[in-house]
Amino acid sequence: MKYKGIILCFILALPCYFLGKLFPVVGGPIIAILVGMILKKFFDEESYLAGIKFTSKKILQYAVILLGFSMNINTVLQNGYKSLPVIISTISIALISSYITSKLLKIDKNTSVLIGVGSSICGGSAIAATAPVISADDEEVAQAISTIFLFNVIAAIIFPSLGNLLGMSNEGFAIFAGTAVNDTSSVTAAASSWDAMHGANTLEAATVVKLTRTLAIIPITVILSIYESKNSGSSKKLNITSLVPSFIVLFVLCSIIVTLFDLPEVLITTTKTLSKFFIIMAMGAIGLSTDIKNLIKNGGKSLFLGLVCWISVTLMSLLVQHLIGLI
Repeated sequence: MKYKGIILCFILALPCYFLGKLFPVVGGPIIAILVGMILKKFFDEESYLAGIKFTSKKILQYAVILLGFSMNINTVLQNGYKSLPVIISTISIALISSYITSKLLKIDKNTSVLIGVGSSICGGSAIAATAPVISADDEEVAQAISTIFLFNVIAAIIFPSLGNLLGMSNEGFAIFAGTAVNDTSSVTAAASSWDAMHGANTLEAATVVKLTRTLAIIPITVILSIYESKNSGSSKKLNITSLVPSFIVLFVLCSIIVTLFDLPEVLITTTKTLSKFFIIMAMGAIGLSTDIKNLIKNGGKSLFLGLVCWISVTLMSLLVQHLIGLI
């Protein structure tokens, strides 16, 4: 029976959702993972496990589908086109850095892929979309989310001062925050700190850059789906339904719908909220399935990989902006 585990994850997610609003630099998903890991030993009964597994897998996929309603492709690209060279460059360097570093350190493939896409695209949302595609287990997801979280917090704290030190313009910092900080809440925190320091209004621009970057979820997950399908040893004839998971197809469909049709704002706001809440539920379930001792024991290499990706993305964002004259 799944309902006990699903109800548990729902109850766990409620306070985490509101705590995430109070502490946006940390965010609801990471709070949910931590709370889940703490509570794990109390909810190891068989009656909870099916619902916990359903939440960490299926509810996570539903969250990604609903995320598509925040992806109005025309609006995002019309306002974020200036940042495209920076976005493409930072995504490329993060994925390359992740691949090379994981080979040198012999880090398992799933963890390196999750940290790579989390660093390059949009933190938790990218990890949420990618994990089912590559069949990552809960501990691999928890490892990646925890790693991305650490460098998000560092970025949100130090980037406004770094931008000030480098003499960035408001536009330059908006692109810097939107491309070099991963999670939306941390982008918001960094841009808000900059605005407070300079009496500026970079928050909206930084958010648009972040949303433009989030669109990369679509090609990345499709490419990974094709790669996984071709390497699965399946003898079935490859077609779009076998290559791309249905939840990714539905995610793209939601993006197309919101792009083509003028949907009521209340519907878009509701789906965004549900998507965030479902991610928090899923992260709570992942926490309930994760052994915190193993996470700490195996975390050193992942943290170093995250550091390499974070530094690479930061330096590339600054370099490309300098080359195209934005800073």
